[in-house]
Amino acid sequence: MAGAVAAVVGGVSFGASAFAEGGTAAHNAPAQKAKPAAAKPAVKPGAEPGAQSAKDTAPKVVRQLIAKGTVDGQKWSVTQEFYATFPAGYEVPAPPPGLPGGASDATSLLCQRMVVNGVRIDHQGGPWSDCQPVNGAHDPGASGEEGLWGLHDKGTTGARLFVANPAGDVAYGVVTLSDGTRLTARRVSVPTTDYGTWAVAIPDGRTIATVDAYDAHHHRVSHETDWR
Repeated sequence: MAGAVAAVVGGVSFGASAFAEGGTAAHNAPAQKAKPAAAKPAVKPGAEPGAQSAKDTAPKVVRQLIAKGTVDGQKWSVTQEFYATFPAGYEVPAPPPGLPGGASDATSLLCQRMVVNGVRIDHQGGPWSDCQPVNGAHDPGASGEEGLWGLHDKGTTGARLFVANPAGDVAYGVVTLSDGTRLTARRVSVPTTDYGTWAVAIPDGRTIATVDAYDAHHHRVSHETDWR
């Protein structure tokens, strides 16, 4: 939620490829002298009964490019990251006072990495400033949010990114500017999850007239006029 950076809408493209990552580590068992006893089945190093390798215990992360392009001559991109388990260094925030459950019940982490001109928006808040705890890969509570993001004045001036995390019935979104320009982006899903996002870039000095969402049959499912 930091403010916007000067950024010329053009050449917007959408990624459809994702990749998963997991930590790996080499483990070598100490050498042992041969014994005259009967031969035993070979055991791979690091795979002793009851033991788990680093690859099995490391948090898994799936990254999905949502959209990218240029705005006001600056490159921009939005990428979603889903961590099946909390990564090292992340601390789950406590739920609001008086409310049960909340973030304390979460098991996974969903991050929205927004970059303009090589700078991640809200990087001042630390590596997890644009992340939210979720309950696994199919948490309905992670859908329905949207917002304007930028590097200046909390997204109210300069070039901005409009990013929406709609429910599964939304196929694409359209942002119409006050001069009639229509910016269209399809919803891209994070593989193995129910999470999906669409994003467009708003040039400096432009004003948003409407934001509309459509399903796969091109029926409008929402209409908003309160974004600027």
